[in-house]
Amino acid sequence: MEKERLVRKFDKQAARYDRSREQRALGAWREALLRDVHGHVFEAAVGAGANFPFYRNKNMSLTAVDFSPAMVQTATQAARRYGIEANIYQHDLETLEFPDESFDTVVSTLSLCGYDDPVAVLHKFNRWCKKDGQILLLEHGTSSFYGLKVLQHAINPLFRSMSGCHLNRDMLSLIAQSPLVLTSSERHFYGMMHLIRATPGPS
Repeated sequence: MEKERLVRKFDKQAARYDRSREQRALGAWREALLRDVHGHVFEAAVGAGANFPFYRNKNMSLTAVDFSPAMVQTATQAARRYGIEANIYQHDLETLEFPDESFDTVVSTLSLCGYDDPVAVLHKFNRWCKKDGQILLLEHGTSSFYGLKVLQHAINPLFRSMSGCHLNRDMLSLIAQSPLVLTSSERHFYGMMHLIRATPGPS
């Protein structure tokens, strides 16, 4: 029932989606993270396709999922607009499976805040990525400033109810609990935004 409520929430967001936001929303960070995306790419929780303007390599192919049917429809239209070869379909990523080493690049932007078990999702990314591949994450989490962190914990229940995601997850701790091998990490916007590059580790 909780997941159905979240799907309805994100369907409504897709209906309000403004194409101009693709360039504005976190655009500089998306561009920095995604400039080297290549090969067969998997994107988790694709949303309305906000990453698509930053996929510069037109020889790539994309498999993407979202649990919101309305988001899948909007992202499919965006892929056509940007000339991206894409297979985008509706599925709950937490119950999704692919064969091991299916993808050259795994991308997640602003998705780990929403899963019931984000570490289990990172294990999936680790298995699905080829051993010489890359895993690219743009995620929000707890601030590196103590006062902001306390505030995030305090308002998280309300934020979760309104937006469908957790405001107070420690992203670097989640990475440490996963098999991913961290290659670089940047923190921005009071330490709340994380640009993370990783490679697969032992499963």
